[in-house]
Amino acid sequence: MGREFAYQTVYRYLQALIDEAARGGERRLPSLRALSRHLRVSLATVQTAYGLLEHEGRVLSVPKSGYFVPAGAITGVTATAESDQAMLAHPAMERALFAHERRLARQRARSLPGTQSSGEVRLRHVLAERYTRSSRQSWRAEDVHLGPDMQALLETLLEALALHGSTVLVASPCCWRLLRVLQRFGLHVLEMPVDNHGSPDLGSLARLLGRESVRMMVMPSCLGMPTGRLMSQQDQRQIAHLLASHPVWLLENDLDSEHCFDTPPGARLRDWVDQRWLLVLGSLQALVGAEAPYAYVLGLHGTLGERFSRRAFQLPPVRQQALAQMLSNGEVDGQLSRRRLELRKRMEHLCHQLNVCLGGKLAFDMPDGGYVLWVRMLEPIALDRVSPALSGPALQVLAGARFSVQGRYQHYLALTWAGDRPEALSEALYRLKQVLAPRRGRQAGSKS
Repeated sequence: MGREFAYQTVYRYLQALIDEAARGGERRLPSLRALSRHLRVSLATVQTAYGLLEHEGRVLSVPKSGYFVPAGAITGVTATAESDQAMLAHPAMERALFAHERRLARQRARSLPGTQSSGEVRLRHVLAERYTRSSRQSWRAEDVHLGPDMQALLETLLEALALHGSTVLVASPCCWRLLRVLQRFGLHVLEMPVDNHGSPDLGSLARLLGRESVRMMVMPSCLGMPTGRLMSQQDQRQIAHLLASHPVWLLENDLDSEHCFDTPPGARLRDWVDQRWLLVLGSLQALVGAEAPYAYVLGLHGTLGERFSRRAFQLPPVRQQALAQMLSNGEVDGQLSRRRLELRKRMEHLCHQLNVCLGGKLAFDMPDGGYVLWVRMLEPIALDRVSPALSGPALQVLAGARFSVQGRYQHYLALTWAGDRPEALSEALYRLKQVLAPRRGRQAGSKS
């Protein structure tokens, strides 16, 4: 498939099937295994492509039945989809992963039956070591639970803890995909009270925990997204102090911690809480790229192991072993250092271009990490006026309201640039400037 990433080819193949279904064709899509054999790609690659389409609402996953094109599925490539694909691409990481896989596959072909080590056990062991920071906060391989993707893992976790219909408190603003999973599971979602500076309002939080039957709190480990802001150690300690008085699960979101522009801070929220109530959510995709779409959660509760065993997720053993080697030999951390530098340069360029093109129309600060720039419109306008700016792949523009279930952030936008084609970024920002410009002619006409 050349230098193109395999999941992008699968994505486009599925797009063609979706477009055909919209014209009256078959609505049921090929199974993971069938598509894997047909296109000669791994199951993980097919899962990544299906996951992207499902997040966009263009594919519906029905348990024990397969994948279908829902009625009214949108045709054509969306800006969100193309930007997501660019964000998922870590070329150096994926090349290294494939090289390890080929070597391990040759070794397995030469080895005797019964002498091959389990890729899953090795990966869980390496992740447990990675998160063990002291004797007080240590993890074992059996405390690490793997899933084929974030959605499947979260659903299994919520089932294991019997949280259906419960109340969950999330950081605000919150990843819109995470919000979607929580709502789909039937949870009542509350948002963290914040002060005028966007920091946790600890007084209001204490009153909320005393008033509501909150079963779980979802908070960032250190880097909050989409704001890209680091949580202060003081806030971490105070939140942990409040949690000590309430029987609440803490789901610590560690998905974005390694994307801090500087070396991630040593202090994490999990350092201050009772480990018996702690769940740490992470993703190998965030570390390695789209060819490793697997998610994981660390937790001590016995029901987690039982539930994940019953689900019996089938992950490719050679790929898991390759990932374990990359994590243990320092390859991932070495690439992450270079990745952070790239992310910083990309964000600095985006901020500079915004100041040049849209100075006075948007308010924002350089974030501490991540892919997303969180901006406030100084002259709020209707969302339908922003939609024309979504027509190109260079710049992803998401409405701030998507990051809330309580109607917050109506005047905010989340901007993401993939880092390539600077001239396309300039064109996209020019279009956005036109959309944000006051409609003077219409305003004058309305007065006459």
